Amino acid sequence: MLEVRELRKSFGSFEAVKGVSFTVNKGEVLGFLGPNGAGKTTTMRMITGFLPPSAGTAIVNGHDITTHPVQAKGQIGYLPENAPSYDSMTVTDFLGFTAEVRGFRGSERRDRVEAAIKQCRLEGVRRQAIDTLSKGYRQRTCFAQAILHDPPILIMDEPTDGLDPNQKFVVREMIRKMAAQKIIVISTHILEEVDSVCTRAIIIANGTIVANGTPQELRSKSPTGRLDDVFRRLTIGGEEARND
Repeated sequence: MLEVRELRKSFGSFEAVKGVSFTVNKGEVLGFLGPNGAGKTTTMRMITGFLPPSAGTAIVNGHDITTHPVQAKGQIGYLPENAPSYDSMTVTDFLGFTAEVRGFRGSERRDRVEAAIKQCRLEGVRRQAIDTLSKGYRQRTCFAQAILHDPPILIMDEPTDGLDPNQKFVVREMIRKMAAQKIIVISTHILEEVDSVCTRAIIIANGTIVANGTPQELRSKSPTGRLDDVFRRLTIGGEEARND
C-alpha cells in the first residue's frame, strides 16, 4: 500500500502543497489530476524521495520515505516528467547501466534488460543511440528503466504528454497490462488518461485535494456528466466557473 500522510511543501513563503493525504492499493491506477501549477509534480517528487517534504510523509509498502528512504525508494519505479537519459548510449546500454545501478549482475542483469525491452516494445531500436529516437521511443526507454527492477509501486509524471495518438496508445496499453499487479499513480492534466487507464482519480488545485473518487463518481458531480466540466469547475473557481 502507498499511504500519503499530510504532505506539505513550502518554497519560502509560498506553500505549494497544503496537507495532501490519500492511499492507493495494489490493483489501483490512480490518476492525480490538476492544472499546471496545482502541486502535482511537487507531490510526486516528495512521494519518491526526490524532494524532502516540509511536513508529512509517505509510507511506501511499510517504509517511511523520510526515515527509511533507501528501503522506500527500492519499492518504487519512477518516471519523472521529461525523464532524463544518457543520449549517447544505446537503448540496451542505458538499460544495462540502470540495471547495474540497481545492483543486478551477470545473467540477472541481462534477463532484466531483455524483459524490459520486450515489455516496452523496444526490440526494433535497442541498438540505436537514445538521441536518435523519436519522443515516443525515448519515453518508452525511460519507462523501461522505471520497471526494470519490477517495482510494486510505479509513479509516473505526465507519461504521455507530447506523444502522438499512436504513441499514447502504446504507453497506455503497457500501463493497463501491469495494473493488476502493481500500485500505479499517474500525474496528469490530460483528462482522457483517466477514462483510458485509471480506476480512481484525485483532483488537486492550489495545493489541496478538491475531489477523490472513481471516474463515474466524479462525473456525477456535474449535471452534464462530463469529466472536463467537473475538472474546470473544481479547479478554476470563482466567477468564471459559475458563469461557464
